[in-house]
Amino acid sequence: MLCKIDNYLKKLYRLSGYIAAIFLILVAIFILTGIASRLFGFYIRGLAEYSGYCMAASSFLALAYTFGDKGHIRITLFLEKANENIKRFLEIWCLAISTFFSGFLSYYFIKMLIISFDFKERSEGADEIYIWIPQLGVAIGSLIFFICILHNFISFILNKKLNNHA
Repeated sequence: MLCKIDNYLKKLYRLSGYIAAIFLILVAIFILTGIASRLFGFYIRGLAEYSGYCMAASSFLALAYTFGDKGHIRITLFLEKANENIKRFLEIWCLAISTFFSGFLSYYFIKMLIISFDFKERSEGADEIYIWIPQLGVAIGSLIFFICILHNFISFILNKKLNNHA
């Protein structure tokens, strides 16, 4: 059962990475459209805001995928020098702290999203869209990132216990 959950979560992280790539493509499209519109003498309102929203969504949706593929900067250089017992303790400590802070971040992004939705808050840009729409990508991305770190934390503890009993 744990292997099935592990596989589903890895698929979720991959899907999140693909969606992040789509948002990154949208950033390029919005920027190129803005440049082309200026060259041809007209202006499309809101393109700068939309590219910013897409960049934020792309950044947060890519966090879990990158962490799962060990693409984030880690302290492995420091851990290589430590003996096995200290290394295990340090890895557990780092994953525990990361789980706490990513959960804290996710909680407040979701809370911010709910408040923006409840108050029907609009952006200050020329487009005046509901601000919860661009916040949705950030909140979902931070939640998936929290799940990813928690998943790695639990997997690390379970794998070490399984290896110690084997």
